[in-house]
Amino acid sequence: MQDALTLTPQMIVVLSLLALTAFLFVSEIVRIDVAAITIMVLLGLLSLVPALEGMTDMQRLFSGFSSNAVISIIAVMIIGAGLDKTGVMRRLAGCILRVGGYSERKIIPLVSGTSGIISGFMQNIGAAVLFLPVVSRISSRTGLPMSRLLIPMGFCAIMGGTLTLVASSPLILLNDLLPRDMERFQMFDVTPVGIALIIAGIAYFILFGRFILPSVRTDGTSGESTGDYYRQVYGLDFVIREARMGKDSPLAGRKVGDIEYEYGVVIVAAFMNGEIRVGPWSRQDIEPRAHLALLGREDALRKLEEKADIKIMDDLDIFSDVLSPLRSGIAEVVIPPNSELIGSTVTDVAMRKSYGLSVLAIHRGEETIRKNRRETPLQSGDTLACHCSWESLARLEKNRDFVVITSEYPHEELRPKKVPHAIAFILLAMFLILFTDIMLAAALMAGALGMILTGVLTIDEAYGSISWRTVFLLASLIPLGMVMEDTGTAHWIAHTALDMMGTVSPWILQGSVAVLATAFTLVMSNVGATVLLVPLAVNVAMAAQVSGIDADPRIFALTVAIATSNAFLIPTHQVNALIMGPGGYRVKDFIKAGSGMTVVFLVVMMVMLNVIF
Repeated sequence: MQDALTLTPQMIVVLSLLALTAFLFVSEIVRIDVAAITIMVLLGLLSLVPALEGMTDMQRLFSGFSSNAVISIIAVMIIGAGLDKTGVMRRLAGCILRVGGYSERKIIPLVSGTSGIISGFMQNIGAAVLFLPVVSRISSRTGLPMSRLLIPMGFCAIMGGTLTLVASSPLILLNDLLPRDMERFQMFDVTPVGIALIIAGIAYFILFGRFILPSVRTDGTSGESTGDYYRQVYGLDFVIREARMGKDSPLAGRKVGDIEYEYGVVIVAAFMNGEIRVGPWSRQDIEPRAHLALLGREDALRKLEEKADIKIMDDLDIFSDVLSPLRSGIAEVVIPPNSELIGSTVTDVAMRKSYGLSVLAIHRGEETIRKNRRETPLQSGDTLACHCSWESLARLEKNRDFVVITSEYPHEELRPKKVPHAIAFILLAMFLILFTDIMLAAALMAGALGMILTGVLTIDEAYGSISWRTVFLLASLIPLGMVMEDTGTAHWIAHTALDMMGTVSPWILQGSVAVLATAFTLVMSNVGATVLLVPLAVNVAMAAQVSGIDADPRIFALTVAIATSNAFLIPTHQVNALIMGPGGYRVKDFIKAGSGMTVVFLVVMMVMLNVIF
């Protein structure tokens, strides 16, 4: 390595590449992952320039794709997909919605706080991956854009990495980087700092979220309600409401079909005896105090409310999950010429009981039959407009008695019976991480492979769950960080910055170390920044003590390890890179939300470190 205090031609080239990277990220002339790939390729091409041959180790130019960090991300993406496939994430989303309702000010603290706490006991990228499907489902049910939820969730997941010494790679490395005669940190020594950071982060978004969070609509998360979906897509003048029956309701004991015929509504779901049924059979009896999901015109629903001792709710509660656009909706199926249903009525074939279809209308030529649809014999070419679960519709695609013409719907196959397998392999991965010396990527990949081998998800589903944009972004930036270290550029920046400060108060000196660590973690891996700066920070503190400044080398080292989590300004951190695509974010969105968060992080960290230690 060159003398750290001498600026060499290679260092100048690396600094120029660093400036180019920042320019491409901020200007977004090309997509951010393309910009990262461009820098990686440039590093390789520069090896052809005389005097720069040794700047880049060509044998390691593409080593980012096999790095521990990137393989770990791939593994946790697969694990997250496995959990989602079992329905665990759906249930978690339902719990959050039951507590937070549809209010952004309530949902953000719940989602962010939960992800932050979970991140304290696993890698923050893992916590973020697990919460991506949760946020997606919450967005679809509440109408809140994912862009309003993902940044708070991601930022708190990053801050959750400061809760324990096993929550982030810098803190895991910290004790190994301290001098042998220096006291080691214990597992929960940093927990008060982490808790304060998460609380401060949540408060930041509650107070300023409406000003700094973008509202971006992304594909597949439009967030429209079920009622809007009926009206806008199919032109059916219906709404869906949840109704709670009173103890003396005359509906108790009556048949589903009889209630529908008398009041002109459709009972699309019922909650009785602790069980939710979508499309209950028309001959099923309604139990006392049942909860019903009613589809019909507003005036018909209000009329039923007046006569039948039921309370109509404005929003779905119990049925918010099963009747969300991700799980059910209006579909169209056609009766083909060879169907065995021709000549039978909807009642004859028990359409709901047999096929899971609640028929709303029969389209025949230019005629739409609604009133007597259940008693009308089916003919070849009839189009049935039905309410059904997407799971039922997927089954009908293999049934020759129907032709499903609704093709754009979520073909989601949940595997709730695989929950024990998924949980077992997550626990296996966590055990390997916490109690063995095996590398992180191997431990996580063991959990991911276990899910594939036990059928939690298929190998093709595992491949589909990986965000290759995130993989290429991070893998392409790793060589730039290595070149900064190998050429001495990072060392030169650190020494130059600290030498320019001279003799200052310990607070300013410690704050400068924190700012330096923050800057380094934005342009290189947090592990690289930690390995480089912890020894430097210890030496700076020792030198300050010689000069009569009250600086604790141990706390300066901890300052670096925590400050390397202060990575909110640009999407170079693994978590930020992960949420960028699903949230539809641009770099300027991270700058807008991350600028204030960076300052809050530094202030809270400095105060807590000096109060506690």
